[in-house]
Amino acid sequence: MNIKIINKSQHALPHYETLASAGMDLRANLSEAITLEPMDRTIVKTGLFIELPIGYEAQVRPRSGLAAKKGITVLNAPGTVDADYRGEIGVILVNLSKETFTIENGERIAQLVIAKHERAMWEEVSELSKTDRGAGGFGSTGTK
Repeated sequence: MNIKIINKSQHALPHYETLASAGMDLRANLSEAITLEPMDRTIVKTGLFIELPIGYEAQVRPRSGLAAKKGITVLNAPGTVDADYRGEIGVILVNLSKETFTIENGERIAQLVIAKHERAMWEEVSELSKTDRGAGGFGSTGTK
């Protein structure tokens, strides 16, 4: 699939690292470093603008290494870039660690996954079909 992209950053376009990769790393496009104190959040710009086909979204997801090693994650994970959005892709990062974290220009801050989606049409009814689970949720199926 081809996706139109404008790259106003000084970094290479996002790309798949391996043949089986689902996501492409997004890099911070900064004129100066951003310092995130514990529990702070910020929007980090990428310098990327895309045009997705209708029926697709770009999901902005955390990088597992950054989350596990530094406590830095995408606050609204996964963030959604809609097919009709033409602005710059920004990543809402939050520092969930107890240490200050500095985001440098060019740092890999998130990953982008292109995904097909459906549009739902609501059908209002008076009752739903029965299942074994029923209304059980939030751990109702057990912990082990």
